[in-house]
Amino acid sequence: MPSTGLGLPDSVRACLFDLDGVLTRTATVHMAAWKRTFDEYLRSTDPDARPFDQEDYNRYVDGKPRADGVRDFLASRGVTLPEGEAGDASGAATVQGIAARKNVLVLRELDEHGVEVYPGSVRYLRAVKEAGLPAAVVTASANGEQVIAAAGFADLIDARIDGVVAARDSLRGKPAPDTFLAGARALGVTPAEAVVFEDAQSGVAAGRAGEFGYVVGVDRVGQADALAAAGADVVVPDLAELLGGAS
Repeated sequence: MPSTGLGLPDSVRACLFDLDGVLTRTATVHMAAWKRTFDEYLRSTDPDARPFDQEDYNRYVDGKPRADGVRDFLASRGVTLPEGEAGDASGAATVQGIAARKNVLVLRELDEHGVEVYPGSVRYLRAVKEAGLPAAVVTASANGEQVIAAAGFADLIDARIDGVVAARDSLRGKPAPDTFLAGARALGVTPAEAVVFEDAQSGVAAGRAGEFGYVVGVDRVGQADALAAAGADVVVPDLAELLGGAS
């Protein structure tokens, strides 16, 4: 164990956290919104189509920019759609239309029910702060600022690389490492000095592709083996376990 007591190598100088599924409980909200969106589309084209499920979410959608998730999932079903207009919330049968429909459902759910956090993750964030390590949130969500504010831990975050920043700076989404590399730059460290915390296979793969010093997989849905196979150095069910405590 390093002297910081964070369960990380001594070489780590900064922490890069995914948001949904690592710090906040919004992954289940996203899964439900994707399922409703994709199932509506699939039924409109084939009433007997296999519904979207958790494995589809884990493999094709989780951690990626919305439009990339639409393309990748539909490609897995042999479907290619026209791109469409960005921001078209009509639910049209285009990549952008489906992506926008999903976001409408997520925002409605967050507005009605708010944002839940993982208590163990907040404990860990506070321990990171007390250890003097800077922390960034790196998320594909275009709603990152709002979610962080609603979750109540904005004071523990030093930088935010979200979907808005990625679009502005033309950063490729996970599994490409671009957004994590931007997070490391924002905190003034090299990738080798930073640790990536991810619950998505695509995010773990991004951490490994970026040659980060350490990659922590957070298994919320029973995919520990897949996270390890994607490149996680260690997989835990909750970040509090790295502190030696329960979640």
